[in-house]
Amino acid sequence: MTLFDRVFGGNDAVYGLTVAAVDNAIAQYGEAQAVSFPETAYALPCYYAVTGVKVTTLAEMKAALDVIKSLMTRENRLHDAFMSGVATALCAEFIEALKYIGGATPYEAPCYGHISDAFVRNLGVPLVTGDIPGVAVILGSAPTADEAVELVKSYQAQGILVTLVGGVIDQLAEKNYKTGDNVRVVPLGKDVTSVIHVVSVALRAALIFGNIVPGDAGNLMKYTMERVPAFVNAFKPLDDVIVACGAGAIALGFPVISNETENMFKVPKSLIQQLDVSKWNATSLEARDIKIKITKIDIPVSFASAFEGEIIRRGDMQVEVDGSRVDCFELVQTKEANEVEDHKITVIGPEIDEIPVGSKISLSYTVEVAGKNMQPDFESVMERKFHSWLNCIEGVMHTGQRDMIRIRINKADFEAGFKFRHLGEVLYAKLKNEFEAVVDKCAVTIVVDAEKNKELRAKANEVFSKRDDRLKSMTDESVDKYYTCILCQAFSPSHVCIVTPERLGLCGAVSWLDAKATNELDPTGPCQIVPKDRCIDENVGRFEDVDEAVNKYSHGALEHVTLYSLFQDPMTSCGCFECICGVEPCSMGVVITCREHAGVTPLGMSFSEMASMTGGGVQTPGFMGHGKQFISSKKFIKAEGGPGRIVWMPKELKDQVRERLDATAKELYGVDNFTDMIADETVCTDDPEQLMEFLGSVGHPVLSMEPFDM
Repeated sequence: MTLFDRVFGGNDAVYGLTVAAVDNAIAQYGEAQAVSFPETAYALPCYYAVTGVKVTTLAEMKAALDVIKSLMTRENRLHDAFMSGVATALCAEFIEALKYIGGATPYEAPCYGHISDAFVRNLGVPLVTGDIPGVAVILGSAPTADEAVELVKSYQAQGILVTLVGGVIDQLAEKNYKTGDNVRVVPLGKDVTSVIHVVSVALRAALIFGNIVPGDAGNLMKYTMERVPAFVNAFKPLDDVIVACGAGAIALGFPVISNETENMFKVPKSLIQQLDVSKWNATSLEARDIKIKITKIDIPVSFASAFEGEIIRRGDMQVEVDGSRVDCFELVQTKEANEVEDHKITVIGPEIDEIPVGSKISLSYTVEVAGKNMQPDFESVMERKFHSWLNCIEGVMHTGQRDMIRIRINKADFEAGFKFRHLGEVLYAKLKNEFEAVVDKCAVTIVVDAEKNKELRAKANEVFSKRDDRLKSMTDESVDKYYTCILCQAFSPSHVCIVTPERLGLCGAVSWLDAKATNELDPTGPCQIVPKDRCIDENVGRFEDVDEAVNKYSHGALEHVTLYSLFQDPMTSCGCFECICGVEPCSMGVVITCREHAGVTPLGMSFSEMASMTGGGVQTPGFMGHGKQFISSKKFIKAEGGPGRIVWMPKELKDQVRERLDATAKELYGVDNFTDMIADETVCTDDPEQLMEFLGSVGHPVLSMEPFDM
């Protein structure tokens, strides 16, 4: 039997199962029954991406089966095999969607099933920065559970996002191996059809970040092949259905590596036989041309971005640093070269093996850096990196910043020989690696002494206060240049952020100081200087220099961008924005929601549905992606009246921005406690009348503003 016969046979089998499943569902629920996956704006995302048609009912699904059938040509050509693979994937999506009828929750822990739009958007930044260098899809059962663990661990240690389908899930559970999106090992489901949920992630990335038009199958597959660094590891035996699914993966540009012994490996660099499972990692990375950034750090546990979301429970904790209870802080200080002994790691006080298990301790670390290009402005940029770096240590959890840090180190790390000095080794290695252009020397002093830290914390807070005073004085008017940020062009080729002191990057990760530091570190990199000499309209924030920059760095896709307007050429979005705002027509106000909020807004849309209105580098007047910090800026939609237009936000987001937003509103409108005047989900969700009633009861300033000039 040829490879083509196996692909076509597997496709025919899945198609037959899908037809029967749809007919059974119609018999049970009726043709009008709605079908959908939860928390997505893209209906059945794979079918929508490939065909441009949204399937929302069983009747539409029944009709769509004819479209899928049309892809199943049988002329034994390679193209036909690939399209049969795509057809198999679409059938799998239909089978999976039927599991969710009536709001059912077909998947239980540890399996995820469908992955939300918010999850996809959360992948944007780590994918473009290389913190997630690739996506592995592991299918089937490894020869042994130990080999399953070793394969997953090898990818996890490189920061690769691992998705699991089939028996490998049970093998990891057998070995008590941690899984979950917080450690980037995501079990999808036991059935082979659940592999569609990672395919869906890839196709939605094309829609969200790449502005690929749904139905443009050619560009869709070109995008996934060139910009989504995924690959498949499939354990033998491969039945015909898995072979057909593999053809679909290859059509999207994802190579398949297997230990199958049958002679069916005819597609160079796409379907690869590797009998030695221990070599799958190297084979997969080579096939997908994934380069792993290696930073050698002398610590006894793994270090990778995959551990960044790891949670350390109290029962697993060896020791805890808690700045809310005792004196703790983290600080970077610029020194002269002769004041710093490079790679000197000093621990003052007891080491971790001298402290009783479960203790809450006072701990601080001061990092002294020296370099001829070092600037004090870079200190806070470096400190913000500490959170990510320390969380990349397997078994370490870090939250907070400055003098409100919290660190937990688990018992497994302690047993492996992890010490406090290893925190210093990580900070040293990462600073020297990522800031090599400005850091020539680096030394770390760790203090584990409550009395000493009380005095040191007071001095550190003096430093923080001076910095805050400087940052408060930094406005868009007080600087002579802005910066571009085009990091996200790896996924969104036409998007350009313009970063100013008052408007950070829409992902929330790049401030003006970050962009300045990035430019100093890499003058030809993603953050380029934008002069601001030629102002066209100060109110909307239009500058000739900005227009020239966005036109240049979007490769001609954009001509004009304003910095402060929601309607006049608003800044574009890649898709990984923290928040999105849109106009609420009854109040003539603005609704803001965020990725963390899954509920509906007064626009009748969820975050995912609002987000589908923009992204991919397109301008959508009336909708705009932005960072959380921008909400409390005096420049937020300044052209339309400023933050006083905000009428609704999720409660969680309100609490995050309350202090600064209240201060801004007091200065601009003379209003006290403005955030309390903003409705949230406890007041109303999708009812504009309830919203208007609330706004009237609190005397919201939007009611006295002129209507939008649209």
